[in-house]
Amino acid sequence: MSTVCEPVYPRRASWLALRYALRELRGGLRGFYVFIACIALGVMAIAGVGSVAASLSGGLEREGRTLLGGDVAFSLIQREAKPEEIAFLRARGQVSVAATLRGMARSHDGKLALVELKAVDSNYPMLGDVTLAPKLPMADVLAERDGAFGAAADSMLLTRLDLKLGDRITIGNATLQIRSVVDAEPDKLAGSVGLGPRVLVSDASLRATGLLQPGSLVRWIYRLKLPDNASDERAATQLIESARSALPEAGWEIRSRSNASPQLERTINRFTQFLTLVGLAALLVGGVGVANAVKSHIDRRRDVIASFKALGATGRDVFQIYLMQVIVLAGVGSVIGLAAGAALPFVIVGAFGKLLPLPVVPALHPDELALSFIYGLLTALAFGLWPLGRVHDVPVAALFREEVAREWHHPRWSYLALMAAVTVLLVTVAIGLAYDKRIAAVFVVSSVAVFGLLRGVAAGLMALARRLPRSDITMLRLAIANIHRPGALTPSVVLSLGLGLAVLVTITQIDGNLRRQFLASLPERAPAFYFLDIPSSEADRFGAFLKQIMPASTIEDVPMLRGRIVAVRGVKAEEMKPSQDAEWVLQSDRGLTYTSEIPKGSKIVEGEWWGPDYQGPPLVSMEKRIADGLKLKIGDDIVVNVLGRDIPARIANLRTVDWQGLGVNFVLVFSPNAFKGAPHSHVTTLTEAHPDPANDAKVIKQVADAFPMVTSVRMREALETIGTVVANLALAIRGASAVTLISAILVLGGALAAGHHQRVYDAVILKTLGATRVRLLGAYAVEYLMIGFATAVFSVITGSIAAWLIVTRLMTLSFAWQAGSAAGVVAVALIVTVGLGLAGTLLALSQKPASVLRNL
Repeated sequence: MSTVCEPVYPRRASWLALRYALRELRGGLRGFYVFIACIALGVMAIAGVGSVAASLSGGLEREGRTLLGGDVAFSLIQREAKPEEIAFLRARGQVSVAATLRGMARSHDGKLALVELKAVDSNYPMLGDVTLAPKLPMADVLAERDGAFGAAADSMLLTRLDLKLGDRITIGNATLQIRSVVDAEPDKLAGSVGLGPRVLVSDASLRATGLLQPGSLVRWIYRLKLPDNASDERAATQLIESARSALPEAGWEIRSRSNASPQLERTINRFTQFLTLVGLAALLVGGVGVANAVKSHIDRRRDVIASFKALGATGRDVFQIYLMQVIVLAGVGSVIGLAAGAALPFVIVGAFGKLLPLPVVPALHPDELALSFIYGLLTALAFGLWPLGRVHDVPVAALFREEVAREWHHPRWSYLALMAAVTVLLVTVAIGLAYDKRIAAVFVVSSVAVFGLLRGVAAGLMALARRLPRSDITMLRLAIANIHRPGALTPSVVLSLGLGLAVLVTITQIDGNLRRQFLASLPERAPAFYFLDIPSSEADRFGAFLKQIMPASTIEDVPMLRGRIVAVRGVKAEEMKPSQDAEWVLQSDRGLTYTSEIPKGSKIVEGEWWGPDYQGPPLVSMEKRIADGLKLKIGDDIVVNVLGRDIPARIANLRTVDWQGLGVNFVLVFSPNAFKGAPHSHVTTLTEAHPDPANDAKVIKQVADAFPMVTSVRMREALETIGTVVANLALAIRGASAVTLISAILVLGGALAAGHHQRVYDAVILKTLGATRVRLLGAYAVEYLMIGFATAVFSVITGSIAAWLIVTRLMTLSFAWQAGSAAGVVAVALIVTVGLGLAGTLLALSQKPASVLRNL
């Protein structure tokens, strides 16, 4: 130890501190396994999520051209491109045309199914390959032969209609023969989620169906492949600018290969942020384990610290030595987590590559790994500096007074300031690099609040135990005393489990409410059917027909067009900076309607509704939350492009909308004169007075027989499709949130292990005084039950409040408390707390009194 007396110069201080830190670690990592595991688990979650997301983004970027089907895609809704527009595109490269819409397919025995129809031309696909079974040339599959057009269909359609290859179906007025099964489309991800199986047909067969009526909800997509010598991103950008300049009123929705699927990219970004927050929650929970491990280590090394000081080391020297140890151990844990996280994309592709519908390109992403490493180090420092700061004031007398001298005190203000600076840096990184900074800020504030509340719960529980009357039951008296005695495990257990369980409650409550919304309560009050593409000339007759076959039902009919917002207050849509809640309104075409009456499910909150005989300039009513997100108010001008025409309108009023009823409602509702003379279709909903799923097939068949051009969407099937997506998403979220719970269990185990010495001491003394093993086990079980129950109740309350805020404020859905999931969390808390606590207690009870008493 003589080397401690060497003079420590500022330039050598860090090097000497590192030398002594490493020298102390030669004896092993006992007491730091939980520390390393907590950091590794949190870093692994963040690094893994970031690496997978980056690999997926890289795949989307590399395959963007294939996913889009060209270098640039121009899409129009409800109308085909005009001759001059097509000429503009063909003058700049190879063009492929596709059209997508929904329709009803009928088998030879009268069975019906909703399908997603996609008509393609001879150039499809320009990039990538359509996977067919059996593999045939696309021209042969779609050609007209023997009085029927060819088609390739999703295998799901064959199952639903009990078909086999070679069988014929009818869509509209056209007869189609199923000649192959579609296994994969190169451009599928660039489209939206379909409510029915895909049917690929030719352009000629689509026109033969008779579905292309004025106002039909058909999307025309014109994909352009640039010449090979001018197909880079710069050329694509120039083409887009040229198209907008030359054809300003075309109303294109334009995508380049760099944003082939904006909705998918937004979903990936948001889901990545959520999982990153889960990883941060795991790190925060693990931070408690870091603090416990550092405190335990400092307590075990008090004699060494006192020896350092007796030999001339200053408090700052000792602090630096143990700070270096914490940094080294945090680095070890972070490296382990980085290795696991970096390997995750390779593992996923290796194990599930053929099953993944997304183009994941596994690779190492240094930026994501570096960020995860920083998170690990900052978390370790933020939680480790408090117990580290107290080593400065460990007196030399601790060599002689051991336990007696251990008085609780704050670290010095310089160390508190350093801890505050590290915490601020961690918060700045977490919020500054988040996709949605508001959600990240809420997460940080909530975490701080929950930590403070958990500390309060622990203090309150100890104070309550201290004030309870002395019980005559020995086990209960021992349990209550253990909760509030000096050195009690109560704060560690409450902090360890509390945040992890609160996150778990939040996730399970959100999951339960999403399932309730999509799979349970909505079908009872939502329309049973949506009927689309009803020609305006047939709307009245169609409504009368529905009333005839379903006299007790409620029928709602509204006109519908599709259009895009192209400008607001003179500012182009692409130049606006809306809030993240409202940006989706500007990113694609939207459903529009006109009416002289306030729509059902809407409530005017600002302004006034136009009168039934209004004939002035076009007016528009806007949904309040979207208007706020676009920073719009009454009197502002908005321009929408409908069927290739720019239509200006003034905002006359703002309204709130009940979207949960799933009735027909719109963000934008125009005065009746706004679209005078524009071809359009109608949408009709049918809500049954007494829902009968067995009658649905009959209604669909009657409608298809009388109106073959009308598309029937059975709401129950649509909700089941959405519910499947929600269920898969919820499963992924629950799996990710389990990382937080695992961290909590690790921290709890570490806290119990840190208190093992005190447990052994207590058990030996009590056994010497006549306590039996059964009585001691009972006392400890009651203690852990009381602490676990209090922690679980707190977690259920805070987690439920957080879930309520997220569901009602962010998702704008109704909230119902899920008692079953809350009870499950309470059960998990009690099982984990009592199980781990008694496991450690059994080891303590197995100690022989003589050997322990001899060393006191």
